[in-house]
Amino acid sequence: MTATLDDPLLRWIPLLPLLSAVVHGVSIGFVRRALPRAATVALSCGTVLASFVASAIAFATWVQQGRADAALVDVVYTWIGAGLGERAFSVDVALRFDPLSAVMCLLVTVVGFAIHVYSVGYMGEDEREDRGFQRYFAYLNLFVASMLVLVLADGPVLAFLGWEGVGVCSYLLIGFWYAGADNARAAQKALVVNRIGDAGFLVGVLLVFWALAEGGAPSTTWAGLEAALPSLAARVVALPAALGGLELPFLDVVGLCFFVGACGKSAQLPLHVWLPDAMAGPTPVSALIHAATMVTAGVYLVARMSFLYAEAELASTVIAWVGASTAVYAALAAVAQTDLKKVLAYSTLSQLGYMFLAAGAGAFTAAMFHVVTHAFFKALLFLGAGSVLLAVHHQQDMTKLGGLGKRLPKTRLAMLIGVLALAGMPGFSGFFSKDEIVAAVYASDLPGRRYLLGMALGTAFVTSFYAFRMYFLVFRGESRVESRIRSTMHEPGDSVMFPLYALAALSILGGYVGLPQFWGDMMLPPEVHSDSLGNFLASVVVRAQHDIPRAQSWALVVVATAAFAGGLVAAWLVYVRAPSWIVAFQARTLSLQAFARGGFGVDALYARALVAPLRVVADRVLFRGVDALLIDRVAVEGVARAVRGIASGVLRHAQSGLVQTYLFFLVAGSVAIALFLVG
Repeated sequence: MTATLDDPLLRWIPLLPLLSAVVHGVSIGFVRRALPRAATVALSCGTVLASFVASAIAFATWVQQGRADAALVDVVYTWIGAGLGERAFSVDVALRFDPLSAVMCLLVTVVGFAIHVYSVGYMGEDEREDRGFQRYFAYLNLFVASMLVLVLADGPVLAFLGWEGVGVCSYLLIGFWYAGADNARAAQKALVVNRIGDAGFLVGVLLVFWALAEGGAPSTTWAGLEAALPSLAARVVALPAALGGLELPFLDVVGLCFFVGACGKSAQLPLHVWLPDAMAGPTPVSALIHAATMVTAGVYLVARMSFLYAEAELASTVIAWVGASTAVYAALAAVAQTDLKKVLAYSTLSQLGYMFLAAGAGAFTAAMFHVVTHAFFKALLFLGAGSVLLAVHHQQDMTKLGGLGKRLPKTRLAMLIGVLALAGMPGFSGFFSKDEIVAAVYASDLPGRRYLLGMALGTAFVTSFYAFRMYFLVFRGESRVESRIRSTMHEPGDSVMFPLYALAALSILGGYVGLPQFWGDMMLPPEVHSDSLGNFLASVVVRAQHDIPRAQSWALVVVATAAFAGGLVAAWLVYVRAPSWIVAFQARTLSLQAFARGGFGVDALYARALVAPLRVVADRVLFRGVDALLIDRVAVEGVARAVRGIASGVLRHAQSGLVQTYLFFLVAGSVAIALFLVG
């Protein structure tokens, strides 16, 4: 960025939903009186809508200034200040609106508003003992505000504040129905696993500041870090002798630290275990976490720091392989799920793996393109699943559903559009973004490129299979719903259905926002340059220079389309046609299906190898040894006994009952005070 323009409007983008959350918090926590439901809805939905309007105005302002390399900046105040002169260090609460933050702001506010509107109808039917309509919207507003702080922050320090904010909000919303022990455990799991990733983020920030401080005052802005890249690239990190004594490029070490943080937030291997359990929260919360807020934060961080990763070869290779491995692992796990929401949860893991695979290949714009399209169709699928759950009294087991298409035709159509976009049907948004990722991997020079390409295409086939498996089990065939529920099934109200219609349209049309040049050359006049999203982000995000001959591009399209068609046909054969040999094969592989349904034993491995030993240490060493023995008995009770003994001895001698003793202490005290005042 070479130019900045002051714009005080930016602070209102995150501040509006934050103020709404504060009002709700004061009403619930201090006044102890809930707002009327209509006021809660108007305040919560209205502030998110106003935040979208402010984002749109900021976007229009950015466009009008006419410079692609410019940014709008709003410095609210100096947050942290230390030192004097040239080595003075300060951190400003500064917001930056550039093309990348513009995309994320508009995405978060649009999808967030749709989910807020949907929640009005969904949570209005909540009859649980631990329900809380206003509490729910307070958390939801705070979630959106935290994500907006993260994407608007001009530097990693303020971004870390938003980063932690979305983590806390996920804890509050995953455990929203706190009466259930499983919900509380899922919330705690999300919080603890994310703390591991957050440590990596924090170490990365400290390493960068330590390196820059040796040459003067460290910069705390994204532009300042990019400007300091040459000095950082010249540094190396020497590993201890126990680790081989190797010298690693400093950029690779820092890049890996930040990627650990991204793995936590975006649930990549091996820090993925919290996301499937996050389904314990209300379904609209799952949509917000999976589509537009928390899990996209890691991808945004890597794209924001693309200037660093473009120079960090080792870190990029690790990102690509972790992303590809997560994509394959999660897609295979999704095939075995019987819980409707867990299918979508593992699907999110897999699609996030695609995004990191693209980022590792240097195709950061392709990764962001998939962030956008995935937000639309994944929000649609989750909200469509919520519509199904409302109709069947929250029965999530797909083996107990079936045949719902006849009673829920509108929901069925919306879910079908989401499934087609997820599976990569040509013409739908997911097809274009996924095809661009496959092309980027093919054209990259990553180690093991052929294997990565095979993993990407194999995941595309499995994705199509589990997506249509879900659709067929829920909407096709004979109904397996209990008769008492079947008689009362109906489509939900307008507040639930309208967001589905809007997201269905975006799931179809969203792909044309970033239409790759390969398709633009065929669909548009020759003078029109396509890949509008890539061009828009070019001044902020490093672009991969991959030129693929047209014949090879067509071959990739054909193979990707074949993967989609193959998954569809396979799902139809297994779950609609269901010949006897397939049924027999399924019966013989029940143990394998159960193993895959449990995430291939990763959770169980963590529980035995990490959680159980740590609990023993926490109980026997920290609680019984440190807390109960050292702190309670030695420190607290020991000090109390010592003070009591000393005090009782002194006071026993002082309280002798003799008037002359009292008179002596009175005179001595008076003399001491007089000497103190005179001196």
